[in-house]
Amino acid sequence: MSANPASATTDEPSGSGFRIPKVPFWAQIVAGLLLGVLLGWLARSYDIAWLYTTLDKVGHIFVQLLKLAVAPLVFFAILVSITNLRKVNNAARLATRTLLWFMITSLIAVAIGLAIGLITNPGSGTGLTPKDGKLPEHAGSWLDFLTGIIPDNVITPFTELNVLQIVFMAAVAGIAALQLGEKAQPILTLSESVLELLQKALWWVIRLAPLGTVGLIGYAIADYGWDLIGKYATFTADVYIGCALVMFGVYPLLLATVAKVSPVQFFKGAWPAIQLAFVSRSSVGTMPVTQKVTERLGVPKEYASFAVPFGATTKMDGCAAIYPALAAIFIAQIFDVQLGVGDYILIAFVSVIGSAATAGLTGATVMLTLTLSTLGLPLEGVGLLMAIDPILDMMRTATNVAGQALVPVIVSAREKILDHDAYNSASASPVEEVEVRDAEPERVAVAA
Repeated sequence: MSANPASATTDEPSGSGFRIPKVPFWAQIVAGLLLGVLLGWLARSYDIAWLYTTLDKVGHIFVQLLKLAVAPLVFFAILVSITNLRKVNNAARLATRTLLWFMITSLIAVAIGLAIGLITNPGSGTGLTPKDGKLPEHAGSWLDFLTGIIPDNVITPFTELNVLQIVFMAAVAGIAALQLGEKAQPILTLSESVLELLQKALWWVIRLAPLGTVGLIGYAIADYGWDLIGKYATFTADVYIGCALVMFGVYPLLLATVAKVSPVQFFKGAWPAIQLAFVSRSSVGTMPVTQKVTERLGVPKEYASFAVPFGATTKMDGCAAIYPALAAIFIAQIFDVQLGVGDYILIAFVSVIGSAATAGLTGATVMLTLTLSTLGLPLEGVGLLMAIDPILDMMRTATNVAGQALVPVIVSAREKILDHDAYNSASASPVEEVEVRDAEPERVAVAA
């Protein structure tokens, strides 16, 4: 007796009925972006209160869903990534090279930010005055940064979403697990299962990104309007141009000369993560996608599972390099404070050493206050930039995530562990491929 293979594998409709074409995920994001701009303009132009509130709630819920998974995701991702290093040859060398390239690219990014700021003078002619600024609710300092790494207890970092403290606890737990060896295997197995569960749940949230785009972009337009954006036109353009120069200038140059791989192919493979980062404004929320595209670009899974979570909490070329450099120049010009060569060196130092303070969440207020306090600039300047921050944060986060995928590719290529065949074939959206893989059960024709 034998089963009919055709009947076991064919699920196409017998007729020629109409089928709704599948819309690519990137197209859904673009459609959400355009619809958000339109709805935001309508809400502001015609003072439609219910539409304004709806956009606000839709965007807020999407961000809250991302944040819901951040604390456990960071903890288990860092713990598992550290223990996975035992499976990689020359683990210490790879970790050192990763950190070194994080620093190199950050220095290049902050140099570009400083150069653009000095050329364009973004604080001149804005009409803004020191009176327009206000003190931020939370300010960062080096003492707070250093002492704030170690939590008072194991619960508070998760309830208050202190990512830096969560990273510290996860790193300690991961190193301890390595020291224990086989005794820690049950914990590692559980941690890997929990991590997969969290990533699966986060995939569902990521599928809502087109709706989140409508809410986030629409609310930004409705709340801030084009008039406010006009006051910050030069500064906004500087941030976008600076990030674009790093992402589409520096990164391709490094890929072509250092990694000796195709820059175009990198962006084809990494684009799903970059576009999601632009919408969500969260490096940590984008982390599962970033890790997936990094692996599909040929980076070994064991190394990618270390480098990407590490980068999602510390590698911030947009938020911690370009932005604070430009913001410091902008605020200094508003408050009529002259910056010297020593101040610019301090900005570069803070950008490289203090980037972990941004913690991969939406916004870069902590990093900015850390920079301003180091330079002795008025913290009221933070208030000048808060209104425009969501618009800036989209491009900053996209740059962050591009860099988080870039460095593992460079290091893998330099260490000759990059799968070039996988790199050259990477192109499809990870969201769509995961859906297809999960939706299609295996069908086997059985014959007897």
